[in-house]
Amino acid sequence: MENKKELKKNLGVFAALATVVGSVIGSGVFFKPQAIYAATGGAPGLGMIAWIVAGVASIAGALTFAEVAIMIPKTGGMVAYLKEIYNPLVGFLAGWIQTLIFYPAMISALAVACATQASLFIGEGFVVPVAIGVIISIIFLNNLGSKVGGAVQIIFTVCKLIPLFILMIFGFARGGGGNPVFTPMVGEGLNPAIVLGSLMVSILFAFEGWTNVGAIAGEMKRPGKDLPIAIVGGVSVIMAVYFVINLAYLQVLPSSELANLAAPASAVAIAIFGDVGGKIISIGIMISVYGACNGFILSGSRVAYSLAKEGEIPFSRVFSKLNKAQVPSNSIYLVGGIGALYAVSGQFNLLTDVAVFASWTFYTLTFLGVMKLRKDQPEAVRTYRVPLYPVVPIVAVISGIYVIISRVFLSGLQATLLSIASMTVTLIGVPVYYATRNGKKGKTLKSKKSIDVA
Repeated sequence: MENKKELKKNLGVFAALATVVGSVIGSGVFFKPQAIYAATGGAPGLGMIAWIVAGVASIAGALTFAEVAIMIPKTGGMVAYLKEIYNPLVGFLAGWIQTLIFYPAMISALAVACATQASLFIGEGFVVPVAIGVIISIIFLNNLGSKVGGAVQIIFTVCKLIPLFILMIFGFARGGGGNPVFTPMVGEGLNPAIVLGSLMVSILFAFEGWTNVGAIAGEMKRPGKDLPIAIVGGVSVIMAVYFVINLAYLQVLPSSELANLAAPASAVAIAIFGDVGGKIISIGIMISVYGACNGFILSGSRVAYSLAKEGEIPFSRVFSKLNKAQVPSNSIYLVGGIGALYAVSGQFNLLTDVAVFASWTFYTLTFLGVMKLRKDQPEAVRTYRVPLYPVVPIVAVISGIYVIISRVFLSGLQATLLSIASMTVTLIGVPVYYATRNGKKGKTLKSKKSIDVA
């Protein structure tokens, strides 16, 4: 009976768009300005331009990604796309790395960020237990059904935008406005090309999550119509919010000061409203990060479920089960549980750096997949086509390659080692794939023999 259950198609365009915006606008907009201006040597110019460059890259990626998502509107998102475009192994490896590294790393990093903000109210010694508690609470909510998970996204997306708009409005209204915004580009002695690589990695983390809606396409009422709106509309809103709020930051504090502040948004709020303002923004950050964490558990569990449904991971029968609310509860426990284990480390930047590299490797393969599908299936029905083809997909592919090269060669020894570690985990997935495939073949042959004997 369990195998006959299907995921309910009850997610509309607003829940899908909220999944994009909710998953993306999380910790990056609050924490990354420090890393950005530290990389530029305290200069604002290239940092502000990089928000636009990363936004354009993300929109190009979203526009490209949408064509694949519409052609293959299956639960599992990128895993399903890569299986159909290339072969089952490539799709499996994408799901493997997402299940073991990307989603759990993002979940744990966001939970740690949420707990770090909570430490302002409860003290410094509770970050890890609070982070684990955040993950457990979201696991519970998502087990109540996809409608509940989608509703949580809508509610928390609305709630998180309130403090963001307050910061933007009062930043411009009360800020002195005398700080430079676009000059100088970088500090003395820095190479803009190398600095831009570091900035892209940092800022693209702030944009991370725009593909999450593709993973829940199988639960959307009208994926052909709603998916492009959710992806492109969501990324456009995010880019506008990021750029404007960073302008607002610079109206209050100079980039050289933001480079030395671990929580620049709170510092800006304190400068505008005093100590009370800092606490208000911290609450807003907690709400924002909680919503983002929910989005990654909602989408990540569907990736694990998709792999399990195909019998491609160990204990697939367990992780492919749906509960009474018709959601993949065991897959939710799997992805959330690994995230809780990672959260014990309490390492925000370490986890996010690994996640970004892992995700953009397979994003780039997906972008290339649009061109491959155009060549292999020219007569296929496409209710949505990438505008300005092939320019937009080429921009997306170049952006992805640049991110990968930057992480491996231009971002320092630690980044190189983390990238190698990510690639190693990916390669470990190869023998796992063939072992599970051989196991499925063995079961099929055994079943056939039993039928013949009977």
